[in-house]
Order: sequence, then structure tokens, then C-alpha cells
Amino acid sequence: MSRTVYVNGDYVPEQEAKVSIFDRAFLMADGVYEVTSVLGGKLIDFDGHLARLQRSLDALEIPNPLGRAAWLAIHRRLVAENGIDDGLVYLQVTRGAPGDRDFAYPDPDTTAPTVVLFTQNKPGLADSAQARAGLKVITVEDIRWGRRDIKTVQLLYPSMAKMMAKKAGCDDAWMVEDGFVTEGTSNNAWIASGGKLVTRQRNTDILHGITRAAVMRCAAETGVGVEERPFTVAEAQAAEEAFITSASAFVMPVVAIDGAAVGAGVPGPVTRRLREIYLEEMRANAL
Repeated sequence: MSRTVYVNGDYVPEQEAKVSIFDRAFLMADGVYEVTSVLGGKLIDFDGHLARLQRSLDALEIPNPLGRAAWLAIHRRLVAENGIDDGLVYLQVTRGAPGDRDFAYPDPDTTAPTVVLFTQNKPGLADSAQARAGLKVITVEDIRWGRRDIKTVQLLYPSMAKMMAKKAGCDDAWMVEDGFVTEGTSNNAWIASGGKLVTRQRNTDILHGITRAAVMRCAAETGVGVEERPFTVAEAQAAEEAFITSASAFVMPVVAIDGAAVGAGVPGPVTRRLREIYLEEMRANAL
């Protein structure tokens, strides 16, 4: 069954969707994206994703082509037309297609941003076998550029790192810089130790995760302290629990790092409870 996708104001079958070969996302990775989860046909943390989209666009000086009402209407229509109960809505905004290749930004008055959205059907997204078993991760050197806080479409190194993990028989990779964990390939990294959660502070080193922010709120509501600071690989291996957060994985336990078991080597009680609380809160406030 063909999906309906959105391209620059039109809803079209995916086979008919077209973007110019001169689009700057294709030529320069000059664009940003967001991914919003859908549970029970409703959008999870939509406004958080829209706020981060605006932040990313502002950082790259790309005008936001749509307002909140229009973004929400597109998301809802795609969810409905594609029959998504559980899944994802992916959106991408690029600087557009100026008609030729040039390093300099085109004039925004004559080159409109390109806007693309599509859905991915993920039945049982919240009922994940991986959440019950936990992830095994490897660590790799973080050699990405210095503005990881901008959610750009330049995802080559994270893709390479995920493939390194797969070749090692693991599920994902945590990236390490100067001896400290920055983040996962497509997620924020956490540990739980001594009654506290530890995750790297927000700056240009990491993506400012929307799920990360929600989990911090959940932790505060349950009285669990959060310490925002870098942690080493050795500290993570010695922690009682470890987990990741992301829009599509929610709160996902990590049970092994570079072959060393974390805690008992199974998802721990803090991670399991945070996942439950997060999903309850998100479902209650979904749009």
C-alpha cells in the first residue's frame, strides 16, 4: 500500500514525490528534521518537537515556512490518511533549491524552503521487545562537527557508528570525546547510580533531546535527582543502570557497554519505572 506524503504543499502518493536535484539538503546537507512519535493515533510531545525545529531553523538562518496550526494539520492528516495507530511522522525542512550549486546561501526572498513529511507505521511501538531485553552498545570516537545541538540531516557518522555496532553484534553505539560519553547515535545517554540519574548537560556537544527533557520532568515528579554532567565509559560500566532516551525509543535500557554488563545485565527498576511514567504522561497529553 502506497503512503501519502507531503511535499511543498501537496499531498501525493510516495511514488510521485519529487525534490529538485539542486536542493541544498541533497548537495550540502543544508536542512533540519524532526521525528514525532504517534501512539494510539495521537502525536507525542508535538509542541516540544516544534520548538526544537524552530531552534534548529534559527541556528541555520532558515525561515520557518509554516505556523503551528499548519504543522499540526499536516501531521494529523498524514496520520489519518496513512492509518497510523502507532508510528512516526518525519518532517524535513531544507534551505530549498536555488537552481544551481553554490556554497553561499541563496536569497530567502527568491528561494523558498523545501518541506517534506512522511509517516512510518510501527505497530506496537511502545511494546518493544528491546525494552524488555535491553540494548548492548559499543563505544566509538566522536568525530562529528561542533554543532551537534542543531538537528541537521547530516547523519553520515551516526549511520557509520550504528553499522560498527551491528558488525560487533550490538544494537547501538555511544560516542566518546576526551574520555567522556557525549550521546548515542540517535539518542541521549544516561546512567543511574547512587539514587541519582546522570546525563550530559545541554550545550553544543549534544542534541537537546525532547524526550530527555520530558524524562527529567518525570524524574523530578518521582523525587529522583538528576545530575547534568559528563560521565566516563568506566563510570557507565560501573553504574547500577544505564539507558537512552529518544523520540522513537522513549526510555530504553542499556544492559552492556563494550561487552561489560551494566548492573545485573538486565533492565533495572529505575529505567523500567521511568519508561512507564513517561509513556503514561505522553499518552495523557497527546494531541
